[in-house]
Amino acid sequence: MAEAAFPVARPRRLRRTPTLRRLVAETTVEARQLVLPAFVREGISEPVPISSMPGVVQHTHDSLRRAAAEAAELGLGGIMLFGVPEWKDARGSGAVDPDGILNVAIEEVVSEVGDALPVMADLCLDEFTDHGHCGLVAPDGSVDNDSTLEVYAAMALAQASAGVDLVGPSGMMDGQVGVIRAALDAAGHTDVAILAYSAKYASAFYGPFREAVDSSLQGDRRTYQQDGGNVREGVREALLDVAEGADLVMVKPALAYLDVIRAVRDAVDVPVAAYNISGEYSMLEAAAANGWIDREAAILETLTSIRRAGADVTLTYWAAEVARLLRAAR
Repeated sequence: MAEAAFPVARPRRLRRTPTLRRLVAETTVEARQLVLPAFVREGISEPVPISSMPGVVQHTHDSLRRAAAEAAELGLGGIMLFGVPEWKDARGSGAVDPDGILNVAIEEVVSEVGDALPVMADLCLDEFTDHGHCGLVAPDGSVDNDSTLEVYAAMALAQASAGVDLVGPSGMMDGQVGVIRAALDAAGHTDVAILAYSAKYASAFYGPFREAVDSSLQGDRRTYQQDGGNVREGVREALLDVAEGADLVMVKPALAYLDVIRAVRDAVDVPVAAYNISGEYSMLEAAAANGWIDREAAILETLTSIRRAGADVTLTYWAAEVARLLRAAR
């Protein structure tokens, strides 16, 4: 009887204990890589739960300051602010108003955390327009790219004056990064960085976010957000943004576009961010609530996959929770 052939290569040796697995881990998730998106709503006295995003709220001014202070204490990479105004108009005037909800929130959070936490702000009109589009709408119903750029420049200046560290242009208007960079530099805000939403896809996973910002959108954004089948287009958009002065570029959503994250990472020489968006969050939370998956393990696996695809920075609604989990595991 022939002797049994035993394997010479035994990769399992390095999986035998948790400490060995930690020793050889190729990809890790750290608090400093995570950015917390946060919504602040005008005219409320208590945080308002977002029904489609369990555990996420529309903040008051006070609760937002507390969330930012906690984010700084946990060592997060930043906080990304979104404003939810009481009133809207066709031009999104609240976005450029120094007393508008987002600009006031920037000022308050910067005052709260100082240099302990990078403060970022969404630079887009969709939260502020009564039609819900990311730009100004022309008489024929189309979104007017170039007139929108003028408003984006003014919005960038308003956010910079409020003290923001990074602006996040997310409207997918052609030339937006270049116009914003020029406006910031001309006004002396040369230190304000741009986190460009470069490859932002027209996705079915944005639904819960629209509840979070009380979106007024009718129709869709397919004339300016990218088609889900296109990878090369996403890389081209990222390269254009880098050429126009983007300090970081982003792919959004994350999970359905992990291949785009990798392609962009391979193409650019600036940090790459990815947005683990609302629908991705809500799917996992719903599955966990039904007992179908191990919630904490699935969260960590999700964020690890985004890092493994090439993201240097991940925007995620789990940022604070994961930072606490990582701290407890030390």
